[in-house]
Amino acid sequence: MTALKAEADTVTTPTELDDFPTLTQRYQRELLAHCYRMSGSVHEAEDLVQETFLRAWKASAAFEGRSSVRTWLYRIATNVCLTNLEGRPRRPLPAGLGTPDAMAGDALEQDHEIAWLEPVPDASVVVAERDSIRLAFVAALQHLPARQRAVLILRDVLRWSAAEVADALDTTTAAVNSALQRAHAQLADRGLTEDTVEPNLDTGQQQLLERYVDAFWRKDVDAIVGLLTAEATWDMPPFTSWFRGAENIGWLIGNECPGGAHDMPMIATQANGQPAYGLYMRTPAGDFVPFQLQVLELDGDKVRHVTAFFDHTLFPTFGLPTRLPADHTPASSVVR
Repeated sequence: MTALKAEADTVTTPTELDDFPTLTQRYQRELLAHCYRMSGSVHEAEDLVQETFLRAWKASAAFEGRSSVRTWLYRIATNVCLTNLEGRPRRPLPAGLGTPDAMAGDALEQDHEIAWLEPVPDASVVVAERDSIRLAFVAALQHLPARQRAVLILRDVLRWSAAEVADALDTTTAAVNSALQRAHAQLADRGLTEDTVEPNLDTGQQQLLERYVDAFWRKDVDAIVGLLTAEATWDMPPFTSWFRGAENIGWLIGNECPGGAHDMPMIATQANGQPAYGLYMRTPAGDFVPFQLQVLELDGDKVRHVTAFFDHTLFPTFGLPTRLPADHTPASSVVR
């Protein structure tokens, strides 16, 4: 796997710890990205960042300036995350459960007991490369033991030296190098690719997304199928079923999605460095309420993967409205 670029370090003097509100504002979003990679949950990550700042504030008088304040905060955040992960199961996506893909006609099953992986709003985080928070990468991280996960993030994402990681985790450089090697092997076994998230959509991809939104608004299943790659995949936590193949996905939308024509408007957002949409469903009263948050992965001028999160609490997190009026019609389909 190609190493991801490091978020640029910045010079912070110990005296800047005296202005803690400014310090927290400065590092809030990049620490949220770090804690999200570790936990797989944007809601948990918010709490972990607050705990990081609380511990840093209590320990600020003891800061000796042997590293930058940024490095010191990351060390605290990493250990806060490791403590939080003790005894907790990983956060998967349905396709990562090890079950075979579902076929057209299969019954859909839900599991609300699983703590599922969550998406993160682009607006909430700061990263040097969006690869480092793309959904496939974060999902693959969740398969690693917590300390291997921390080592890989600190070495490959933040680009710390093995000695710096060993110091942060109170271990040896040999143990760090061994953990990194095992982490790389596990990610390779999981089939994590080196595909990148393009920084900007080209004109063809913007038009693809516009057609995608329009096809859902009209519930034109044939049009939706035509926008997917032949081997596209679709999962939708908390449903444990996941689907492979454009035709199977078309069956799912055509037969299991309750909306009809002009019942499913979408509002564009961005999640994990990828195009995303809040999809709404018309109610008997005529207005629209949150139904699912879709995160898309593109392959040229086609959609190759969709994760549809059936979690209405994500809509406020993404700044999406909790209701749309009955006369709402889809507008622009792309966040530019």
